[in-house]
Amino acid sequence: MQLTFDADVEAFRAEFVAFLDEHLPDEAQGVVRPRSCSHVPEWAARWQRLLFDSGWLLPGNPPEYGGRNATLLQQYVHADEMARRRIYRSFNPQGVGIIAASLLSFGTSEQKQRWAVRILRAEITASLGMSEPGAGSDLASLKTRAVRDGDHFVVNGQKVWTSGAHDADVLLTFVRTNPDVPKHKGISVLLIPTDTPGVVRRPFASVCDHDDVEFNEVFFTDARVPAENLVGELDGGWRVATGALGHERAMLWLDYANLLDQQTTDFTPTGVLERDRYASLVMDAWAMRLLGSVTLAKAARGEEDVPGQSVLKLLGSEAVQRASEDALNAKAAEGLIHPAITAPFAPLNLDAHYGSWFDRYARSFAGTIAGGTSEIQRNIIAERVLGLPRN
Repeated sequence: MQLTFDADVEAFRAEFVAFLDEHLPDEAQGVVRPRSCSHVPEWAARWQRLLFDSGWLLPGNPPEYGGRNATLLQQYVHADEMARRRIYRSFNPQGVGIIAASLLSFGTSEQKQRWAVRILRAEITASLGMSEPGAGSDLASLKTRAVRDGDHFVVNGQKVWTSGAHDADVLLTFVRTNPDVPKHKGISVLLIPTDTPGVVRRPFASVCDHDDVEFNEVFFTDARVPAENLVGELDGGWRVATGALGHERAMLWLDYANLLDQQTTDFTPTGVLERDRYASLVMDAWAMRLLGSVTLAKAARGEEDVPGQSVLKLLGSEAVQRASEDALNAKAAEGLIHPAITAPFAPLNLDAHYGSWFDRYARSFAGTIAGGTSEIQRNIIAERVLGLPRN
């Protein structure tokens, strides 16, 4: 296996590094922090627009959508440099990485310009309305209804765990439009502006929240949504859903690998048991990078490796959870202290978001759920890697 890159890829990396060295916001600009994953402070919006205009926001996109038609390997080194420096490209990650990407894949030309470009340029923010009280991992069980009424859909129902909805301008919302067909086949997707009459957002706290909150319940009561806001085909929402999750998982393994690398730096082992766990952490980090490189090489050849992505998702999310727990135990009471108390942060630094080691450990449980639960990944691996029967 070749674990290095060709000269054109390294030249692409060098150009991006030079851009970051010249344009990264300084510490004084980042005093205002985001209050949720759909709140982008003005200084951060300017940074995101600069990335868009320079072709560095999503380099695999064409220039009109914030990129420069980069190859997959060029996209990888771009993501790797962002992760190495532990900086955000956007404080509305689901808006940029899932919702705008889904609109570029499935939306009309008008939707791309009206919604996707404005999300990518941080002119508006977006949240993802998938989960419901009775439909989490099993999205196909959703019950929020949308009934066609002339040139509108009338929406009734409830979403939950909708991250950042109270700060979002629009929700990419999965609704049931046909209750008389198998449940996977009666789902559609609507763009619902959050100021639509009949839409109510109720933020609620989690164990990781301090001054700000992230999660929301969202209620729809006779909310009228223009039919032109239908994304993809009527009753074809399952295809959009799998595409959205595909965007979420594409290079998720790289995030896990860099988190593990960072934890090897922050976690200082002292006793024998801690040294043993530290060795496991280092091996997990290397395993993530090597297995991820195999998946990346397949993708660069045009091969799809869904089972491989499931292996990486399962290994990465659970390895980060183990490492966070080990680090918290090793740091004892110190692990409860938010690092911002003892050191300043560059304005885009991820650590200001991750917080104390207790915060990181608490958040790690979300990693085993978001993008497909560990249980779902094990089922995929059992059936598609090990060849075990479904029942």
